[in-house]
Amino acid sequence: MDSQRPPLRTLPGRDQFPLLQAQPELIYLDSAATSQKPLAVLDAERDFYTRDYANVHRGSYQLAARATAAYEGARARVARFLNAEADEIVFTRGCTEAINLVAASWGCSLKAGDEILVSTLEHHANIVPWQLLAARCGAIVRPIPLNQDGQIDLAAFHRLLGPRTRLLAITQAANATGTRPPLAEILAAARAHGVTTLVDGAQGVVHDTHDMQALGADFYAFSGHKLFGPTGIGVLYGRGALLQDMPPWQGGGEMIESVSFDGTRFAEAPQRFEAGTPPIAQAVGLAAALDWLSQYDLAHWELHELALQHQLEAGLSLMQGVHVLARHTERAPISSLHFSGAHPYDVAQFLDARSIAARVGQHCAQPLLAHLGVSSTLRLSFGPHNTTSDVEQVLAALAETLDLLA
Repeated sequence: MDSQRPPLRTLPGRDQFPLLQAQPELIYLDSAATSQKPLAVLDAERDFYTRDYANVHRGSYQLAARATAAYEGARARVARFLNAEADEIVFTRGCTEAINLVAASWGCSLKAGDEILVSTLEHHANIVPWQLLAARCGAIVRPIPLNQDGQIDLAAFHRLLGPRTRLLAITQAANATGTRPPLAEILAAARAHGVTTLVDGAQGVVHDTHDMQALGADFYAFSGHKLFGPTGIGVLYGRGALLQDMPPWQGGGEMIESVSFDGTRFAEAPQRFEAGTPPIAQAVGLAAALDWLSQYDLAHWELHELALQHQLEAGLSLMQGVHVLARHTERAPISSLHFSGAHPYDVAQFLDARSIAARVGQHCAQPLLAHLGVSSTLRLSFGPHNTTSDVEQVLAALAETLDLLA
């Protein structure tokens, strides 16, 4: 351990988040959809726009050089966070675009009859791109089924692995229920069969393994806005040898070495995949978010959020007609609820009237909810700024709401 490094802090309070500080009555329980932004991230973006902003890579003047250094410095910062090389980091607009990039570029090597395994836990962003790819090339998307608890059916998964399996696409934590699949076993089995793997890290990147050498996935995608960074920025990690062999998926400036009407030579990865003006300020903001996160003990942070989840679900167990989806699985701090005597939308409106922000709907996970036998849920997801008092107020509001709707 570096003796010069200050000890890690435990948890950021509401005072770290200007929006929460300005609205002290608000209980924000939608961190799985997007995280609130700490002042450090807002300051970093504002400072970049007011002191160093210019377009990157081509300007010969000092301001452009500073902007380029900030942008490429952000790439290096993300690489350190992921324990990867800088040329393995592609900036995208978000996790969804990162997955679509892999489908469009790496996926062009697939042929009719090749198989893509996709778990039933997935967000639509890790289902639909593979369906579109399969429709183009004749590949087959095979869903990995779940057991009754809403966890991966491992026996079924091992049976699905076969000689035509080319890709496994799987989440690190399901956005609708928080379910964490046993990634170590699943990825190891895929590697043993020579299958390329993509992990959707949108929900897992804060708490779960984000060390690419330890995880062992070929591709890993996440969004900045769920990691306390800005919207409009995402990351695709791709194993270096794979990225170098992949063709570009969008054409334009930045991604070329030379262009003529006789032909075009493309840049090396990662620039090959970053056509046009990139999300420069957003990359700076994401780097600031990672610096901010590095001050904190994320293991303690997760224990705090899981303790709040346990407090919530213990209280819910005393209420009639409240059901927690996938309660018996290994989960991230997400609780997805449905009700015997009330519609989740109605419950959400009552909570909103009490300044409790929670998400309601299908959560872009219709196959998962269909497997669990519900059409929509009320989802409560925790952040480090949430407290036991928040949970107590939510439980009281839910009890009152369900009495009114009974």
